[in-house]
Amino acid sequence: MTTQASLEAPAGGKLIHGAAVSTKGINGTALLERAFAFAFRGLVYPQIWEDPVADMAGLEMREGQRIVTISSGGCNALSYLTADPAQVTAVDLNSAHVALGNLKRAAATHLPDYAHFRRFFGDADAKDNVAAYRRYIAPHLDERSRAYWEGRDLLGRRRISIFARGAYRYGLLGNFIGLAHFLARLHGMNPCDILSADGVEAQRAHFEAQMVPIFDKPLIKLLTNHPASLFGLGIPPAQYDKLAAGRSMADVLRERLEKLACDFPFAENYFAWQAFGRGYEKSPEASLPPYLQEGHYEALRERVGRLEVIQANMTDYLQQQEAQSVDRFLLLDAQDWMTDRQLNDLWSQISRTAAPGARVLFRTADEPSLLPGRLAQSLLDIWDYRQERSAQLTAQDRSSIYGGTHLYVRRD
Repeated sequence: MTTQASLEAPAGGKLIHGAAVSTKGINGTALLERAFAFAFRGLVYPQIWEDPVADMAGLEMREGQRIVTISSGGCNALSYLTADPAQVTAVDLNSAHVALGNLKRAAATHLPDYAHFRRFFGDADAKDNVAAYRRYIAPHLDERSRAYWEGRDLLGRRRISIFARGAYRYGLLGNFIGLAHFLARLHGMNPCDILSADGVEAQRAHFEAQMVPIFDKPLIKLLTNHPASLFGLGIPPAQYDKLAAGRSMADVLRERLEKLACDFPFAENYFAWQAFGRGYEKSPEASLPPYLQEGHYEALRERVGRLEVIQANMTDYLQQQEAQSVDRFLLLDAQDWMTDRQLNDLWSQISRTAAPGARVLFRTADEPSLLPGRLAQSLLDIWDYRQERSAQLTAQDRSSIYGGTHLYVRRD
């Protein structure tokens, strides 16, 4: 097994710069890419924005598999443990995401009970969480993760204190959602109000009456017409262009928000609560990620030792793995960032390390898969694109912000 030490990045900023910056020289695109790389160096996703239930269904996760995923907020890597895999490896370019994954891993092991765990990562807004961190979690954290959480933000507050102040309101994504709420209230609409709608019909009625008009406001069109406006969603300039596909970004965002607001009952969609309520619902029946559900808690504690969180580029990590050693790969939307060369390097390693019957799942800002025409035919021939199943998974993904979810299965 590859150890964390052997892949430890000398500097997370260099990894992110290498992934996000592909334009040389001094021009508008290059400056935007560098600005995004700088913004992405801190905490971006306090919660991952891909639906783990759709992932596990599409990948047919089951006992004994080895899974490699991009970590992001770490929620899904922990949730995959509910499928009883042999190992989950979560890699990420971002040192803050690695620290968050390690925090969740240590908390699952060392917090005394489910109530503490739910309060820490479900409510994420209690002063007692900081005391619990010091007593139960900090002594078991690796040095780099502990240094991150006990370091201070720009206002001099220790970073761990976000779990006493509403953790999901922070990070690049949390700040973006907060700004969206501010702009909505500026135009006379409170996004939280939709959460009181009783059922999908009422949700749609509220969305059409209260939210749709916001996207026609000149200020909203002006702000969303620039690639930097979506940095808060973790969307780099290249992905912005794919997402827009020649259309007004305000129109694209309205369509994606419509799915989030109207296609799933809020009682079953914690992504909607994060977007409109800026945190998880607090009732005992609340929709939560699998790793936070009480019914999975004991299994999570038992299996969390199978999870490793590593700061690395996915391609670099796979280069150090044995051939045919990985059963399931999750790439999130990372390929939207990549050049053709980076794509081919990645899939060369995926194809080499993929076990018989291996599955790969990823998302794209645009609807079609980005591999045809960009990936070498010799690599594409190894994989079977499950187009119908991909369309089903796209429809089932409660996070709702992606144009497509794509499933590839290794041919025998």
